[in-house]
Amino acid sequence: MSAAGEAERRWMRGEPRGPLDGVPVSVKDLVAVAGLPTRHGSRTASPEREHADAPAVARLRGAGAIPFGKTTTSEFGNKIVTDCPLTGATRNPWDTRLSPGGSSGGSAVAVALGMGPLSLATDGGGSIRIPACWSGVVGFKPTFALVPAGAATSWTALSTLGPMARNVRDAALMLDAMIHDSVGGYPLTTAASGYASAVDDGVAGLRIAWCPAPDSVQVTQDIAKCVERAADTFGALGARVIQADVAPIADYYGNGRMHSVQWSVFFAQRVRHMEGTDRTLLDPDLKALADAGAQVDTATFVDALLARHALGASMDTFFERCDLLLTPTFHCGPPPVPGLPVHLRQAPVLTAWCNQAGVPAISVPCGFAGDLPVGLQIIGRRGSDALVLRAARAYELARGEFPAPDPGLQILGDTGTAP
Repeated sequence: MSAAGEAERRWMRGEPRGPLDGVPVSVKDLVAVAGLPTRHGSRTASPEREHADAPAVARLRGAGAIPFGKTTTSEFGNKIVTDCPLTGATRNPWDTRLSPGGSSGGSAVAVALGMGPLSLATDGGGSIRIPACWSGVVGFKPTFALVPAGAATSWTALSTLGPMARNVRDAALMLDAMIHDSVGGYPLTTAASGYASAVDDGVAGLRIAWCPAPDSVQVTQDIAKCVERAADTFGALGARVIQADVAPIADYYGNGRMHSVQWSVFFAQRVRHMEGTDRTLLDPDLKALADAGAQVDTATFVDALLARHALGASMDTFFERCDLLLTPTFHCGPPPVPGLPVHLRQAPVLTAWCNQAGVPAISVPCGFAGDLPVGLQIIGRRGSDALVLRAARAYELARGEFPAPDPGLQILGDTGTAP
C-alpha cells in the first residue's frame, strides 16, 4: 500500500515512472521477490524470506510495478497441471472441477479472475502457454534469455520468464519493463523497450504458415475448428496464410524423447542432493520424473542435446520461408483435478518444441470449445518477439473483447489441498 501511495503521488505530479507505475503484479513462486519466501510449491523449500528480487522482478519494481503476492506452481514447475504437496490443487476459473493447466496455473488464474492485471511466470515446455490456453488469458514465452532469469530460475536451460496478462498490449508493456538490451547471438527485430509501441502495426503482407495438426497430434474436433477460424482471420487482415506440414516439427514429434530425456535429467539433478527425509516429501510425480532421469545414460542425454540443436537449425531455415507459424496451443481440454492423467504425462507436443528451439511463442484466446477457452499459438523465429506480439494483437483486435470467467464460480468436489 505504501508503494501504491508513492505511485499515486507520482501520477498526480505528472511524473510516473512509466505505464506500469502502480500496477499490481503477481509472481510465480519459482521467482524470488524480496521480503517473501520462494517455496517452489515444495515442502522441502526454505520458508526464509528472500533478501533480493530476481532480476526481472527488480526491473518491474524499478518501473513502478508493485509485486503483491506469489502464485501457485506444481513442485519446482515439473508438470503441466498445478497441484503440489505445499498448496494442493489450483482450479480452473471456468470450471473448478478441472485444472487451469501448469505449471504457471496460479498466475493464469490470478489474471483471469482479476486479482491483478499482470503476472510474471515461467515456461520450460509450455508452462505459460498451456494455463493461458485453458484459463482464457494471454501468455507469452519470449525468445530464450530475452528476459533475465538469474541463476536460480534458469537451471534447466529451457525455462524462460515471461508475462501473463488479460490482453496482448499489457503483455507487451510488461515485457518492455523486463528485457535485456540484447540477446547474445540473435538480432532483435525491435529496439529495447519498443514492444508495446510496435504492437499495433498489423499483419498485412506477412507470410504466415498454418499447421492445424502436426504429424501424430490428434487435435479434438471442436478445438481444431475454433483455431482454424482464428487462422482464417489473418487472411482477412491482409496476411498470406498457407497451410503447411512443418517438417522440422514433425521430425521432433517422431523423436518424442528429445524433451522428456532432458526434462527428466534436469529434475534428477535438481533433487539428487536432497536428504532422504526431504525426498519423502516430494510430489510422487516429481519423484517418478527424477527417478527416470537418473536412469538416462550420458550418450542418450547427449543425443537429446544434439537433436535440440538440429531442431533449432531446422526452424531457422523454416523461418526463412515464412514470418510466423500458427498452431493450436493444446490438442485437448484440461483434465480433472487433482492429478495428471497418463495420456498427458509425455512432453506437451505443441508447446515443448518451442523451448527446445528457443523461439518466441504466445497463446491468445480464440474462442470456446463447449464452455472452456481455446488458445491459438503464434510462433516466430528467434528474436522476432515484436512480430509475434504484433500478430497476436492484430488477431485480438479482430476477435473483440474476450469474456472473463464468473468470479463466483462454485468449487465442486475434493479440494485436493495438502494438510
